[in-house]
Amino acid sequence: MRSMTGYGRGEIDCNGIKFSVELNSVNRKQSDIVVNLPRDLAELEPRIRQTINENISRGRTNVSVAFHQGANGARHLALDTELARSYHEAMRALQKQLDAPGEITIGAILQAPGVMRLPEQVINAHDAWPAIDRALRAALTELIKMREREGRHLAKDLNPEVVKKYRAALIDRLHNAGLPIELDDERLLKEISFFADRADVSEELTRVESHLAQFAHHLRSNEPVGRTLEFITQEIFRELNTLGAKANDAFISQRVVGAKAELEKIREQVQNIE
Repeated sequence: MRSMTGYGRGEIDCNGIKFSVELNSVNRKQSDIVVNLPRDLAELEPRIRQTINENISRGRTNVSVAFHQGANGARHLALDTELARSYHEAMRALQKQLDAPGEITIGAILQAPGVMRLPEQVINAHDAWPAIDRALRAALTELIKMREREGRHLAKDLNPEVVKKYRAALIDRLHNAGLPIELDDERLLKEISFFADRADVSEELTRVESHLAQFAHHLRSNEPVGRTLEFITQEIFRELNTLGAKANDAFISQRVVGAKAELEKIREQVQNIE
């Protein structure tokens, strides 16, 4: 059983170019995939969608693909000699027109816009696909593991006996409150059940517990986890917001405000983690 919330990242170095794929998913009734690709790789979107659909059936999944020169990739500065000559001629003509003294140095010419630049990276989508596919599948593996971990927590609240237990607990609370009602009054029971369902924060608490467990799990990792911890922190904020909105209790609301204040401190520290 899986949750719909998760984060995963994959990175592959191929021929001096490093390809990275980031995935994050949140709740959504249907499958909704949003792909953000560099222009050179736009034609790979259908393949990426197909791979994700083969592994994920529900939730909104955001995909971000990027590439940059790896540490071992050699990139040489490009020198536009014709543009440099044009700058030099224009400078000499201006100097003569203004009768301005001074020397036109090679340094001044090299600093002119466009004379020296890094060559543009042009990536062939067909050649890049094997590396991107590997990075995508690595990200999917990480994403699915996170969704499965949270799913195990959520499973506790989806036991078939939960409805019977909730009904028994509700009746017990009514007796303890001394309310003079008939327990077979269907209209009253429906109203109370509806209110209780809206105010029930057990799912949010379960998700927060799962997120905290995953946060602690990644803190023990030796791999770069900064982006993962940032995503988990955002999800905890989201659950706390929902919990605070549903809870009809001043004490709980105060605890939520305090938790969000502490979480904000954690979020600031996470920004400094690789």
